[in-house]
Amino acid sequence: MRIAVIHVGQETNDFNKLPTTTARFAAFGLYERDEVLRRMHGLGQVGGCIDAVAEAGLAVEWVPIISGWALAGGRLDREARLFFEERIGTGLREAGRIDALALHLHGACAAEGVDDVEGAQLGICRAVLGPEVPIVVSLDHHANVTEQMVRLSTAIVGHRTQPHDLYDTGRLAGEMLVRILRDGARPVMAWRKLRMITHQEQFLTASGPMKTWFDQARAMEADPRVLQVVPCPMQPWLDVAEAGWATIVVTDNDRPLAERLADESADLAWAMRDDFMVREAVAIDDGVRMADAAERGVVVLSDTGDTVFGGAAGDSNLILESILRLGIKSRALMPLVEPQTVARLVQAGEGAEVTLEVGGGISGYFRPLRVTGRVRRIADGRVRVKLFQQPEFDQGRTVVFETGPVTLLVSEGTGAGGNVPDVYRFFGLEPTEYKMAVLKTASNFQFFAPISSRVIRMDTSGPGQSDVAGLPWKRVPRPIFPLDPIGGWRG
Repeated sequence: MRIAVIHVGQETNDFNKLPTTTARFAAFGLYERDEVLRRMHGLGQVGGCIDAVAEAGLAVEWVPIISGWALAGGRLDREARLFFEERIGTGLREAGRIDALALHLHGACAAEGVDDVEGAQLGICRAVLGPEVPIVVSLDHHANVTEQMVRLSTAIVGHRTQPHDLYDTGRLAGEMLVRILRDGARPVMAWRKLRMITHQEQFLTASGPMKTWFDQARAMEADPRVLQVVPCPMQPWLDVAEAGWATIVVTDNDRPLAERLADESADLAWAMRDDFMVREAVAIDDGVRMADAAERGVVVLSDTGDTVFGGAAGDSNLILESILRLGIKSRALMPLVEPQTVARLVQAGEGAEVTLEVGGGISGYFRPLRVTGRVRRIADGRVRVKLFQQPEFDQGRTVVFETGPVTLLVSEGTGAGGNVPDVYRFFGLEPTEYKMAVLKTASNFQFFAPISSRVIRMDTSGPGQSDVAGLPWKRVPRPIFPLDPIGGWRG
């Protein structure tokens, strides 16, 4: 039995106007053919899928086509979109007989001129493989599920937790393939699209309304007729005509059951819509003072508006400005993505004192801030630290720059956005020696959890801000909650 495997992952933020290129995929992990299996062995959706199929005892020849992952950002440029479409189509055509396809996608990727990149990629796969070959798709649960995705897939699985359970989601895809290929399951899918988007502050699945919604899905799966229930609270930065939350129910050839459960899942999410909108973020100055007054560190300051894991550029200086203006003495760690600043600091050299303007140089969202500091270290940015189960990544030239009580890790590329302690350690900085650390995320605190004493969400502006009503929406379907008065999830 021959199973093809394809992995393409990118989450698009339409409020970040910087395009995502093939070079960005190469910086985080772009592999073709046999290198896919070598690089992704035991890692991510690819590794989890392969392991689950192997443990089931199926004799399988894996046919790797391509694996490409890039950190969230702006839309794919035309070249990047066409690159993946060509590699997918050519790879499948040249592969010979294929009995099934494991297709691992994000689900919220858009490109210049194309709102549904994954739907288009699925269309290529289906055109090559024909209508009968099973295609099992794994999605990030923040996907923007579209009609084309559902119509062209045999079955869809998705993340069950936030933080993201990449490997386990791959295992779900592998188990679904086993149910189809060995056990004769005949998946049918029912899905519902909700006229609803919400901010990211209630996205964690361990508590609150998101836990309630995902717990309902797991309870539904206790019925042996139900193969999978996939709640998809779409990330709130994709400005497309088919935007909105969704839920998918996959049963073993039981259409009425799938339809009923899909309604129940959508109804529960809608009933909790106001709970999903509860805000926890505090004003920037208040958050900085709270962190400074804390009995012990490391206090995580969550820069919600500049969340690089949500596609922001990483060039916000708002929290830096507050720390310096308030005269805070506690030491702080902070990332900054700004190629021109790196160039200035590299030119000055290690040990040099430099006065320059930092922040806002990429996104245009923030006013530059004039600071004086010292260059402590200049390094290559190839980081041998796992990020979302990619084995390594390249954030470009990186500089350790100290200004006042703040140590900035300034990089040419996005990297990990300060969200992973081991990245700081890779550059010779120990996070536990600092009172506070700025993270460019609103929910991925898991990497700092072992060393942090507290998390404070900051109400910062930017492409990833929690104030979704304040974003310049142009194309989402209207009416939609919470932007408009609306009577129900159907619109």
